[in-house]
Amino acid sequence: MSENLKRTPLFDSYKSYGGKTIDFGGWALPVQFSSIKEEHEAVRTKAGLFDVSHMGEITVRGEDSLNYLQTLLTNDVTKLQNGQAQYSAMCYEDGGTVDDLLVYKISHNDYLLVVNASNIEKDFEWMKKLVVGDTVVQNVSDSYGQLALQGPLSEDVLQRLTNENLNSIGFFKFVENVKIGDHNVLVSRTGYTGEDGFEIYGSPDSIVALWDLILLEGKEDGVLPCGLGARDTLRFEACLALYGQELSKDISPLEAGIGFAVKLKKDNNFIGQKALVEQKEAGIPRKLVGLEMIDKGIPRHGYTIYMNDQQIGEVTTGTQSPTLKKNIGLGLIDRKFSELGTEVEVEIRGKRLKAVTVAIPFYKRQK
Repeated sequence: MSENLKRTPLFDSYKSYGGKTIDFGGWALPVQFSSIKEEHEAVRTKAGLFDVSHMGEITVRGEDSLNYLQTLLTNDVTKLQNGQAQYSAMCYEDGGTVDDLLVYKISHNDYLLVVNASNIEKDFEWMKKLVVGDTVVQNVSDSYGQLALQGPLSEDVLQRLTNENLNSIGFFKFVENVKIGDHNVLVSRTGYTGEDGFEIYGSPDSIVALWDLILLEGKEDGVLPCGLGARDTLRFEACLALYGQELSKDISPLEAGIGFAVKLKKDNNFIGQKALVEQKEAGIPRKLVGLEMIDKGIPRHGYTIYMNDQQIGEVTTGTQSPTLKKNIGLGLIDRKFSELGTEVEVEIRGKRLKAVTVAIPFYKRQK
């Protein structure tokens, strides 16, 4: 493992829990602690705890912060109340994606943006370049650590460690200064697994202490420490986009299937809006579809998809689904071939193997 890799505050804790560390976009992060399948199963049936301290945090403050964010982001930030979070994207002028992110409205003229780890510097430079009026943008990533406790038992386990009524924190809502053990943290009902759960933001020292505290408290309930492997299979089954795969500078939010976070008719014109309106009016050229293999083989990121010798797209993510026990993938393909039940071929190790387009998401939790 290269000494040059960035480390989260929890790096020294990985070894004591059996973490197997890999290079993930320049970060030394655990791919698994026990096994990907076991951790995946724990989150679907009990709960799992993830270190997501590599994510970036950027504050936006000042009298013009709302107007600035309305111009910067695809979603309608005016709809946010204090204590609410919103999923959004930033686009280039041509409609390609800079990043997808969460916006937290702390209070009037005070916002916290949570961005992808591999994009922190790029996003921050992009945001600074576009600052107007009384707006102050700061990269505060080093001041935060972040944990994600995900799964059906998350609330029960966390509730035993705090006097805050967690049941009152609705989906995409958050509360600041929640005392868990001896630590004041921000608790948000959000996640990236398709399950109920919480994301916890605090100082690096608090996050290190809470990692041990939550795992100890949840041990009898079967709560496991979880790595990037399970995080990826969980988000993939729930069809939550991953930047660099479902989204990129060459893939628009509309093509990636996150049109719900793109408000083309909002008052402020946002960067990329004109291109996205044109894309929608012309009929979005590519569509993200589910793929289920008919032949034996696992579709992987970057594999080419064909129809009658014509290349029609490529796989963005694929694996053997731990929940469904099937070989499935997401593919960005020419819209003409996106109808459900269409038989296509995926080139896997030099062979073209049959697959069929299926409905997504592959997994939806029972409320």
